[in-house]
Amino acid sequence: MPFASCVCIGVLLLPWFPCTWEKCIFDQAQKSIKVVSPPTGQYASAHWSLRKTASEENPLPHSSKRQRSKRAERHVDPQPIRIKSWIPSESPALTGRELERLMNAVDEAVSHVSSLLSVRRVQGSLLLNRDTNKYCKFIWRNSSTLNHMKCARANENYRFESCFGIIIPDEHLNGCAVYPHPEHIVRTVLRAAGTGVPDTDFLLYVFTHSTDKCRAESSIVAYAAHCQTDSDGRPLAGTMIICRETLSMERYTHEHFVQTVIHELFHVLGFSQKLFSRWKDCSLSFQDGIDCWSQGQVTGTDETGQVRLYSPTVIREMQKHLNSTHTDLGAQLENKDAGSDGLSSHWEARVLQGSIMAASLVEPSLIRIDPITLAALQDTGWYSVNLSRAQSLVWGEGGGHQFGSVSTCHNSSAFFCTHSGLGCHYLHFHKGECLTDQYLDGCHIFKPLANASECWKEENERSGVNGEIHGSDSRCFISNLTTLNNVTASAAVAGHCYRHRCTGINKYQIQVMDSDWLDCPAGKSIEVSGYQGFIFCPDNRICKYSDLTPPTSRQMSDDLLKTDKAVESNVDVMVNVSSTPHPGFKHRSSVTVSKTEVFVAAVLSIMAAFSLLSTVVLLYRKCLSARVRVHAASEPSYRPQMLPTQYITNN
Repeated sequence: MPFASCVCIGVLLLPWFPCTWEKCIFDQAQKSIKVVSPPTGQYASAHWSLRKTASEENPLPHSSKRQRSKRAERHVDPQPIRIKSWIPSESPALTGRELERLMNAVDEAVSHVSSLLSVRRVQGSLLLNRDTNKYCKFIWRNSSTLNHMKCARANENYRFESCFGIIIPDEHLNGCAVYPHPEHIVRTVLRAAGTGVPDTDFLLYVFTHSTDKCRAESSIVAYAAHCQTDSDGRPLAGTMIICRETLSMERYTHEHFVQTVIHELFHVLGFSQKLFSRWKDCSLSFQDGIDCWSQGQVTGTDETGQVRLYSPTVIREMQKHLNSTHTDLGAQLENKDAGSDGLSSHWEARVLQGSIMAASLVEPSLIRIDPITLAALQDTGWYSVNLSRAQSLVWGEGGGHQFGSVSTCHNSSAFFCTHSGLGCHYLHFHKGECLTDQYLDGCHIFKPLANASECWKEENERSGVNGEIHGSDSRCFISNLTTLNNVTASAAVAGHCYRHRCTGINKYQIQVMDSDWLDCPAGKSIEVSGYQGFIFCPDNRICKYSDLTPPTSRQMSDDLLKTDKAVESNVDVMVNVSSTPHPGFKHRSSVTVSKTEVFVAAVLSIMAAFSLLSTVVLLYRKCLSARVRVHAASEPSYRPQMLPTQYITNN
């Protein structure tokens, strides 16, 4: 009975705390999408734009002058990508708090991605394509006819275009027409061309809903797919489904949500197994008269049978990262979520742990927008990438060409562990436990403890146990330090939190409770006066990476107060906003909350919280009597931003 009660506490508390990892189902989602590309050849000239031109009325042979003009237009200098987010009219109405969280996170993620990627911008307004197979019943296929490959008869059942289930507004779409006679250029317009989306290189439809996929797995926060590409294969539009549950929970954190949106954006912009075969080589494209050409096969199988990405910049960055000149150093793709062809849209967790494009995402402070991922986006050929803005990927640095292989990960190393003990996460922000997961193929690493693992959180302080100090400048050190008057003969080696300060690159001092600052030589161990045992000083981890800092600890009470004020300010206000005066950008949605509803909801929430607290206390006492300890992840705070004044954002 006591054990059952403890299990109840675990189940009861689970919804209140964040998952230790987040699942990505991008490949599953993308597989279900038919991607629409622009028409080619004669068909393209007839349907890509329905505005009449002299060249359309009097078709001319393809001239060298025209080709040079086209190339000159294509080879303009790339500029930061302009991603516009659009909330479809069929989106359910969100509360003020949900809308605030959504738009702040999407805006920040889009802004960050735009600072990393540049493109040859779309000239004029972005117009998406219509699917020929949807609006056209059959096509003139006789190559000797004037209207070869043009639509001959319309599909009477044609209604609309969609992107991953979202209806695309006609204003965003090109037009379409039929040519009833094979030799006459006279046509019948079915749908006129829309006005397009100005100042946009990629259009992101953001749909927030509690979908079947969201309800099926609590570890899914969002998922996405691209649905339109240009003639070079670059994605032009996609849809991101946001699981509404994640926006309404108290355990929501802004940083984690931003990280998720960036991950999904990288997928739809090109880091996708469905697009690997369409990546371009644009290394000489800035020279006049030279176009990009297909990279060809950028994936291959290594000696272990696992698929790797062998694009030029990826190979160079892998060699630099692992300090190896081995020629087979493509980046391994995840084997646990791979399809029958061995392809995955994620990096192998054993090799690139902590990358933004790993298959599972954890706490934001442990995730890096790494140089290998940015190298892959560079190798798509569609983007010029600011590699200098990549974050340090500590995992595996200098590990050699065999790093992360199943045959070597079971050996004791600076990154993998071989026992079931306690230690430090490799970034040293957290205490850790040696564990494996579904993506590690039996390899073990130190993962953050389920409860109070953060050394940088002052609230984790426990009266100076074993000399520990928690705070923003504290890091995790392997130690068996105990006070001299401790009755225990010797303490087990584990991770402990002590203050640190840098004195140089890979040089630092540490401070234990009631001690002076002590030099801690990297790779050595030290003793501390007044304590028994030692502290091990990690090498090439601490005071080496200037871009590694812990997140700022925030007070939940202050955040809740700010959020309440933001929601209150929107009582009895109907939200109906557009970001530009352009008629195609009107969005219909409303948030209407009465003061009575707010009061009733607040009272019910307080009563529910009191009832829940009483239940937890009662069950906890039963558990305590049975001497069973249950660990739960600590609840992070969130930091609300100002309520956005628009649904559509420009970058």
